[in-house]
Amino acid sequence: MKSIYQDAYRDLLTELIKARQASGLTQQAVADKLDRPQSFVSKIEHGERRLDVIEFLELCRLLKCDAHALLKKVEARTKRR
Repeated sequence: MKSIYQDAYRDLLTELIKARQASGLTQQAVADKLDRPQSFVSKIEHGERRLDVIEFLELCRLLKCDAHALLKKVEARTKRR
């Protein structure tokens, strides 16, 4: 059975990827700033590893993106479905 949250989570990851790319950072650069391996970032972006709230906020700070605005985009997409 497909989770009702799967599409919304994919949208969240898409927005995080866009934010990373807009910041001009590679997965490796993000991983370096987080003191984690590049595979950590890759697994997050590919949905193989779920983010908790604190990790999400840390990632948003690192990418200089507004966590609230990003979540509002995801929420708007979810409502359109």
